[in-house]
Order: sequence, then C-alpha cells, then structure tokens
Amino acid sequence: MTDSLQALPETPQPQPLRLNWPALTFFGAIHLLALLAPWFFSWSALGVTLLLHWLFGSIGVCLGYHRLLSHRSFRVPQWLEYLITILGALSIQGGPIFWVAGHRLHHAYTEDEDKDPYSARKGFWWSHMGWILYPRPEFFEARQYQRYAPDMARDPFYQWLDRYFLLLQIPVAVLLYVLGGWSFVIYGVFVRAVVLWHTTWLINSVTHMWGYRTFETHDNSRNLWWAAILTYGEGWHNNHHAYPHWAKCSLRWWELDITWGAIWLLRTLGLAQDVNTPDPAQ
Repeated sequence: MTDSLQALPETPQPQPLRLNWPALTFFGAIHLLALLAPWFFSWSALGVTLLLHWLFGSIGVCLGYHRLLSHRSFRVPQWLEYLITILGALSIQGGPIFWVAGHRLHHAYTEDEDKDPYSARKGFWWSHMGWILYPRPEFFEARQYQRYAPDMARDPFYQWLDRYFLLLQIPVAVLLYVLGGWSFVIYGVFVRAVVLWHTTWLINSVTHMWGYRTFETHDNSRNLWWAAILTYGEGWHNNHHAYPHWAKCSLRWWELDITWGAIWLLRTLGLAQDVNTPDPAQ
C-alpha cells in the first residue's frame, strides 16, 4: 500500500488547526445521550450493546475496514466484502474510503507529526480523538483523502457509502425501537457508539505508549493485552506494525485475537482466500 502512497502528490504544508464545532457538537451530543443509560437499563439492552460492539467493531472495523480493506490481508467475494463494509460503516467511524485512507497514511508515515493523521508523538489526547476535533483538510476532505485510497475511490458503492454512511443509523435505530423500545435505542446506538469509539481509538493512543515490543520496528508501537481484549485482537499492535499485511495480529499462544477467529472461520468455509499468515521462518 505504501507504494501507491509514495506516488501521490506531496501533501501541502499544514494550515493552523481550528476546532471543528459541528464535530464537537456531534460527538458531544452522542456522549450526552449515552449518559441516559442508567435510566434505561435492562440486561437485554446491555446485551444489544455487546452484540453490536462485536458485530460493528470486530467484524465491521477490525476485520473489514482494517485487515480486509486497508491491508488486503485476505480476499472474500465482492458481495461479502460489501456486506462487511456496511457493518464497518455502521460503527460511525467514517466512511470506508476515509477510514482506509487515514490508516494507510498511518502505516506509511507512522508517528510523523505532519503526515500521520493520528500521530502518537503529538500526545495521548491528539492520537485518541484530538485529530478528529481539529481536522486537517488533507485527511478529512473527500477530494483530498481519496487519493490515498485510489483502489476504493474508483468503486461507486464505496463512494456512496463514504458519503451517506450516517444515514444507516436510521434503520438500525428504528429496528432497535421496534424490538425493545427506547432502552434498545439508547444502548444499541448511543452507548454502543461511544464505547466502540473509545476502544477503537485506544489503538491510536495507548498502544503507541504502553506495552511490550516483540519486534524492533521504526516506531513506538506496542503490544498491550487489555487493549487487545477490548478491540478483538487489534491491541497486538507491535506485531501488526512489524507485519501489517498479516491477517493475524497475534503470535504467541496467549495473545487472544478474536477477529482472526472470524477470518479463520471464513477461510474454513471457503469464503476467504489468499489469507496472509505468519511465516514461521520470519
């Protein structure tokens, strides 16, 4: 992926950062609505949160946005790729072209303060969520970030999904209301979104600060066990930065990688091909 990035035009000099008030309002409103959770609690609603956190997080983001689309560490049929990408879009972490473009830049220029969208060298809060609240045009304007994921930008479906992914929350909210009323909506949309945001963002922040290093990479990526549990295997971040095109992030027997389990199942069913896995010689 880095070869295609290197062939792109030089990134312009960054402009002074400005707080994006619409973004602050949006994320602030979702967080405030999630605080209604104690008044709408039920065990079934909590179960909905956990189920959707896994479905949109592990399958949609970790397996789909990350290992399948960003790194092409395996292949699935086109119809299944589209379905998995829809699950990723339901995570409310941006459209697929936006997410993939930013992640490829992160790997191409890891921790560079100008070219890595969420460089950990700029501090915990910047890498965790500051980069979203103080957006730079080259990372957030579609006409600019699309050049970092040209393979996806050519696909009309991904173009549509990149533009309208937020609309997918409407049928989800309606379905949840029909199934369980406002309790399911509060937990299945707002609580789920907040928890999934922060667990995903932990990979940008804490796994470049704490943990152990199996490989001497040219960055400060770390393996952090509790982040791996919260993110279905993504917390083995040093392993991933050493070999980003592996479909499996874990190496040792005790490094739990739930997302790899889903990929293994797809391969067993004949739905995943060309699965890149660790080479014992390496």
